[in-house]
Amino acid sequence: MPLPTNPLQMVHLGPRKKRPRQMGASMVCPPHDIKFQDLALYILEKKMGTTRRAFLMELARRKGFRVEDELSDSITHIVAENNSGSEVLEWLQGQNLKASSQLELLDVSWLIESMAAGRPVETTGKHQLVKRDYSASPNPELQKTPPLVIKKISQYACQRRTTLNNCNQIFTDAFEVLAENYEFRENEVFCLAFMRAASVLKSLPFTIISMKDTEGIPCLEDKVKCVIEEIIEDGESSEVKAVLNDERYQSFKLFTSVFGVGLKTSEKWFRMGYRTLNKIKLDKTLKFTPMQKAGFLYYEDLVSCVTRAEAEAVCMLVKEAVWAFLPEAFVTMTGGFRRGKKIGHDVDFLITSPGSTDEDEEQLLPKVINLWERKRVDSGKCSQQEGKTWKAIRVDLVMCPYERRAFALLGWTGSRFERDLRRYATHERKMILDNHALYDKTKKIFLKAESEEEIFAHLGLDYIEPWERNA
Repeated sequence: MPLPTNPLQMVHLGPRKKRPRQMGASMVCPPHDIKFQDLALYILEKKMGTTRRAFLMELARRKGFRVEDELSDSITHIVAENNSGSEVLEWLQGQNLKASSQLELLDVSWLIESMAAGRPVETTGKHQLVKRDYSASPNPELQKTPPLVIKKISQYACQRRTTLNNCNQIFTDAFEVLAENYEFRENEVFCLAFMRAASVLKSLPFTIISMKDTEGIPCLEDKVKCVIEEIIEDGESSEVKAVLNDERYQSFKLFTSVFGVGLKTSEKWFRMGYRTLNKIKLDKTLKFTPMQKAGFLYYEDLVSCVTRAEAEAVCMLVKEAVWAFLPEAFVTMTGGFRRGKKIGHDVDFLITSPGSTDEDEEQLLPKVINLWERKRVDSGKCSQQEGKTWKAIRVDLVMCPYERRAFALLGWTGSRFERDLRRYATHERKMILDNHALYDKTKKIFLKAESEEEIFAHLGLDYIEPWERNA
């Protein structure tokens, strides 16, 4: 059995309300690294509006583009929306800045495609508001506009490739706040709606700039679309802002950040009037579980991020301990780190051994934990906090029979991808998939698999690499 884990933590939104426009403070953002030094963009506000312009500027800067607030001779690209070339040229004349041969006057579609590609794409006739003369160009085909082909987006994460390159973080961050709030309120329907919406948007290879971009995208219910529209128009969501300032949400987020504390305990503490962890710890009438005691004792360590270097160091410790009892065991790091993440909140390991007996599997984890406990006592790390040179890290250990390793590895690699894989198996293939097996309800047999690839093949799915499962 794995060690107990902390409850899932997320963040998200609610129904849209009429409110006055709020601009300014939400658009103040930290500086971003500039990847493309040779380009200097200026986004024209004419026919676009202040809020949308600020929204596009922030997105472009996040992607590494240099976007200037003011027009100057250093500008290489002017980006406009719903403006003709003659309108932009006329506007330029009024700014006492002439369109030189080096200055590109481009439609906003160029910027959108560039942000999706993560680099400046080549400018073609469809992008240029003032066409260049390509008569002497060795490649006159540049003036032709190839049709844009967009594949149908599946409602299932297991049919979408989702890397860590999130083009729509401004939306998914908001959805995750709202989903977390609904989880705290035990509203499973709305929580799931925002979680699925965030999952879909993370898989998109382009940034949503207007509501037209949401057409044909699954899992975007009316409640979700209201949030998207509000962020596009105002640069932020009033619902998210209200949630982040809500006392109940703040308290639950704080309480559940303690290892071993779930929703029921959080609800109890909140009803008792607690709002800080210090007052909870000082209440002698409260009884804490062993996990909660550890959660308070090592709180600062456990709420901090675990780096990949730290995860690799823990991996060596786990292998050393496991191999002391099962020398032939395979130890695989799973979870977010297997999906390519650089930081996480815990480290998950799958342990399996081809020559182990049932008794070996049952006794391994207690033996490993006892070994670590003895070392902890011997090194004086029982409760020493002052001047400590070590860090407490949450580790989840999973022991599985060797013949079921593929199913366990697939399940413990995690994210919404794995949840949707089970949903797909049930609804589309009439099969039952879990961390132990795959059962075909039609044939009434368990399907064997030596690898993840074989499980995908049983389900009739294209294999998706772990680093493409960040749903």
